[in-house]
Amino acid sequence: MKPKVFIAVSVPPEIEKYIAKHCDYRKWEGEGTIPQDELLKEVSNVEGLLIQGIKIDKKLLDHAPNLKIVSNVSVGYNNFDIEAMRDRGVIGTHTPYVLDDTVADLVFGLILSTARRIPELDQYVKQGKWKKSDETNLYGTDIHHSTLGLIGMGRIGEAIAKRGKFGFDMDVLYYNRTPKPKAEKELGVSYTHFKELLQKSDVIVLMTPLTSETANLIGANEFKLMKKTAFFINTSRGQTVDEGALLEALQTKEILGAGLDVYQQEPINPDHPILRLPNVVTVPHIGSATAKTRQDMVKVAAENLVKAVTGDKRQNIVKDLAYINPDKV
Repeated sequence: MKPKVFIAVSVPPEIEKYIAKHCDYRKWEGEGTIPQDELLKEVSNVEGLLIQGIKIDKKLLDHAPNLKIVSNVSVGYNNFDIEAMRDRGVIGTHTPYVLDDTVADLVFGLILSTARRIPELDQYVKQGKWKKSDETNLYGTDIHHSTLGLIGMGRIGEAIAKRGKFGFDMDVLYYNRTPKPKAEKELGVSYTHFKELLQKSDVIVLMTPLTSETANLIGANEFKLMKKTAFFINTSRGQTVDEGALLEALQTKEILGAGLDVYQQEPINPDHPILRLPNVVTVPHIGSATAKTRQDMVKVAAENLVKAVTGDKRQNIVKDLAYINPDKV
């Protein structure tokens, strides 16, 4: 008898066929995110759940007594209530590796767009404001041979460092929970303390996961340490930054500009004052949003799901749940 699973995200036909070959499945047929009341009905007798960003908490687990695995179509997993999942012996998986280069490309898109004022000057041309006499009012900031500071040096951080070092001849500093000598040797990057990184960097990229330790990691004090010519890029999670402090730092010229892919509230309120600032480049949480990468992520997530529920093997388990006894899964 095939294990029962529920697919709560849109998947390509070939991925659905792959899951069908190994599992008895149902899927969400509606538009957008499945309503919670519908999801709670669907999980009542399933062993596996394929999701993207849906909160996995005690309430959902109470409705899913047979659940063994939650497969998240994301590298992040702050939607997992780790303690509740540990208590129930439910493992959670994610999709590392496949999106590293795609996110790193976006980071440099934000860096260049912010420093060279590309969106702002695009509108300047389209609105007919460009005059032959324009010169200094069109100036941007060089990225090449500047100093890049990375807060968080995981796989994506290393991909960003590689682009900065070898593509733009940047000096690359990084801060991480633990130094990474191998990356230092291979990429020519330098480990530095948190405050020193903030003080020395021309471009600061925040790439930490969202945890209790990283919530509001960057606030008013941190912005005050940055150069007044610095650019701040956030492609981690919106909750890692005090958004009010960021707004004030931009309005008072504590920093020169910012590039944002993530926000405390998503979608961001269209009336948020940060959206009216010309020195801020904003995109709608598109770090991994290319057709190929998203398809690859879904493929990996489906494999994570099937391998766990069929007893083949377990892969890409989030580290906080990796200890769970495989005999229970």
